[in-house]
Amino acid sequence: MGILESINIGGRALRAHGYRLDVHTKNIANIDTPNYIRKIPILNATEDISFHGLMNEMKTDVFGVGSLPYLQGGVVFTGSVEDPTLGEKIYKPGHPDADANGYIRASNVNPMVEMADAILAQRAYEANLALVSISKSMAQKAIEIGR
Repeated sequence: MGILESINIGGRALRAHGYRLDVHTKNIANIDTPNYIRKIPILNATEDISFHGLMNEMKTDVFGVGSLPYLQGGVVFTGSVEDPTLGEKIYKPGHPDADANGYIRASNVNPMVEMADAILAQRAYEANLALVSISKSMAQKAIEIGR
């Protein structure tokens, strides 16, 4: 893997964790919004780098050409899903969102879980930012050596 590939992987990860952080931020902002359903961000690997996937790649590459397969890793944000847990029912008969019995459904967002997930997303973002920064400095050093 070259320096540019590592910068590309880091850039995709920065984008994915930025979207992830946006989802958690929206959840935290809607803690007190009635009928709001918590969203859970989904991240996927860009390639199948499982053992089975690697063995399938090696079957065609190593035994056919004699070289190890080039797997470009990374992560992508593929969207979000709604949390299936229900929020607490609150009796508010005059509320515009109340059902026929006068109940509204409170948001199912747990602030502690959202803050913990947001901190994890922030740390992952910072780690990938460091990866891009280190790759950039390696490229600059390579240019200096070449002069």
